[in-house]
Amino acid sequence: MKPENIQVVAALYKFVKLPDFADKRDPLLSYCQEQGVKGTILLAQEGINGTIAGSRQAIDSVLWFLRTDPRLADLEYKESHAETPPFERMKVRLKPEIVTLGLPEIDPNEQVGTYVSPQEWNDLISDPEVTVIDTRNDYEVNIGTFQGAENPQTGSFREFPDYVLRHLDPTKHKKVALFCTGGIRCEKASSFMLAQGFAEVYHLKGGILKYLEEVPAEKSLWEGECFVFDERVAVSHGLEKGSSERCFSCGYAISEEDKASDKYEEGISCAYCFDSLTEDKRVRQQKKWQHYQTQVANSKNRDVSNL
Repeated sequence: MKPENIQVVAALYKFVKLPDFADKRDPLLSYCQEQGVKGTILLAQEGINGTIAGSRQAIDSVLWFLRTDPRLADLEYKESHAETPPFERMKVRLKPEIVTLGLPEIDPNEQVGTYVSPQEWNDLISDPEVTVIDTRNDYEVNIGTFQGAENPQTGSFREFPDYVLRHLDPTKHKKVALFCTGGIRCEKASSFMLAQGFAEVYHLKGGILKYLEEVPAEKSLWEGECFVFDERVAVSHGLEKGSSERCFSCGYAISEEDKASDKYEEGISCAYCFDSLTEDKRVRQQKKWQHYQTQVANSKNRDVSNL
């Protein structure tokens, strides 16, 4: 693919007080659509969060537009690339929170843990006195995480506070290191843990994506791939597209190793949904898979006929 056709994928967020967030929706949506940018941006009183994709010029234009608001002048973002558009449309949504913890009293604008750069992260998590916690969901952790990290086995970020209250103790876990995909969940999680009395709470600045971008593979303590919420499914070191795929049936990210399971059948099931697949569900799934394959074949035929 020609360089000018490569999609720039920008993951951005900032906790900042935006009492007028609802007024920003329509102008932002219109501007993004004018630039041909697609993706999702969330706006809330506590800040902004989103991932968008488009041409180099389009992404730069949207970032400029956002930064014209003085409160977002120092908005940071993480950038990767995709060969095809990873999103189908542009959405700007108004939310109570830009990342849903379900505890409105937790405000990262008031207090957060200590930021740790990717270059300093290895030393921190190699300290035996540090408890390293992956704040992502179980289906994300499944395809990759940091060496020695604890998996809270949550189905959503809302479950993280319960995990902390049940399994962690401020008097025993004196140093805690948190990480997530892009930095937003672990930043909010750090605010929650400080409110619970944990004294030393650290979180990876820029998240896993920044770490994979800046830390060479030969020095990395990351194992596997990093799940992303778009058509790429996962990325690896250097933010290259990973080998993981989505199960057509349940949407769970599956690795090459998962596909070797006896429970995996392309388009029908994987190890994570096989046990819940009744015979009726199997028949319906087979029909959906056949319909999907027909659509793909017809699309390819149309492309060939237009050459």
